[in-house]
Amino acid sequence: MKIYLVGGAVRDGLLGLPVQERDYVVVGASEDEMLKLGYQRVGKEFPVFLHPKTREEYALARMERNTAPGYKGFAFDISPKVTLEEDLLRRDLTINAMATSDAGVLIDPYHGQSDLDHKVLRHVSPAFAEDPVRILRVGRFLARYHHLGFTVAPETKQLMRDMVAKGEVNALVAERVWKELERALGEKNPEKFFEILSDCNALQDLFPSLMMHSNGMQALKNASMLTTDPAIRFAALMHEFGSPDNKYINIICRRYRIPKAHHELAKLTATFHTDALQATSLSAEKLLTLFSHMDFFRREQRFENFLTACQAIAGNQQFDADWLRHCAQVAKAYPVQELVAQGLNGAALAAQLKIKRCEKIAEWLQENQ
Repeated sequence: MKIYLVGGAVRDGLLGLPVQERDYVVVGASEDEMLKLGYQRVGKEFPVFLHPKTREEYALARMERNTAPGYKGFAFDISPKVTLEEDLLRRDLTINAMATSDAGVLIDPYHGQSDLDHKVLRHVSPAFAEDPVRILRVGRFLARYHHLGFTVAPETKQLMRDMVAKGEVNALVAERVWKELERALGEKNPEKFFEILSDCNALQDLFPSLMMHSNGMQALKNASMLTTDPAIRFAALMHEFGSPDNKYINIICRRYRIPKAHHELAKLTATFHTDALQATSLSAEKLLTLFSHMDFFRREQRFENFLTACQAIAGNQQFDADWLRHCAQVAKAYPVQELVAQGLNGAALAAQLKIKRCEKIAEWLQENQ
C-alpha cells in the first residue's frame, strides 16, 4: 500500500500559494484494509476515508467511465491493481493531475508542472468530455488564476465547445452548477467564469440573458474589488434584472436552487439600487420606504450588503454610502419605548412609529442640505 498527496495541495504548493486542504490517494489497498487500519468511510459513490487522527480525506485509487449522458452516472474500478497514473488520468486538468510521494518526489505523468510554468489550463485526456461539470471547473480555475496570467488551452476550449454542441450542459445537475458558481463568485476574477462559458457557447444555455459586455458584468468586476462575499457579488451581477417583478432572477435562483439569502439580496438590489444611487434627491417618505423594504431596522447587515452592491453598481458614478447609512441610523434611533409608554401597540404603534421616523429623517435632511 502506497499513499500519495494529490490534486490541489500539490498544485498550489508548486505555485507558492497557501494550501487550503490536503487530499490523498491510496494505491494497492482495499476497502477492508482501510477499515482495519481505523479509517472511516465517508464516500457514497466510491470509497473515501477519513484518517483516524488528522481527519483528512484518503481515496482509493480508481478508474471511472461514464455510464449515462451528461453527469448522470459513472462506473468505478477501485481494484488494488489500479495504478497512480491511471487514477491521475481521470482528473480534469493537468495541473490537478500531479502527486507527491511520502519522500516529496513529484509524480507528473501528464506534464502538469510544465503547464503551471506556462500558465495553461489544459485537459488531461479525452475523458474530460464525459463530465460536463468540468466545463464549470475550468471556468472556476480561470477565475482563480487569471490574475497570475493563466489562460485556457485552445484544444481544451474546443473540446468544451464540442461538449456544448452535443447538449452535454443540459444534463448538469442544479446543485453542481450552483456549487461551482458559488465558488467562482468567491474567486479573484469571477467574471472570467462567465467569459469562458461564453467562449464555449454555454453561457446562453446555463444563464440565458446574461451578456459579457453588460452593466451587470461590470458591476461584478467592481464588486470583486470591494468584497469576497458571493451573495453581494451575485446581487451586483443580477442588478439589471429587476423588471418585470424580478422574473429572471427568480428563474435562475429556482433553477439552480440558489440560497434564499442570495436570492433576496439580488431581488432587493435589482429593485431598489436606482433609489439608492439617487438617495440624496429622495423625500423623507421615500427614504423610509427604502429602509423598510430592506428591513433595515431588524436586518442591518443585509442593508450593509445592499450598500456594497450599490457601490459596485455605481462604479465611477458618485454614490455616498455613508450618507445613506447615516440617514438610516437617524430613523432607527427614534426611541420606540416612548410610543409604547403612551399605550400604543400593534398597527397603531407601527403607524405612529412610521410618522415619527419620517419626521426624524425630514429634520436630518433639513440640517444637512
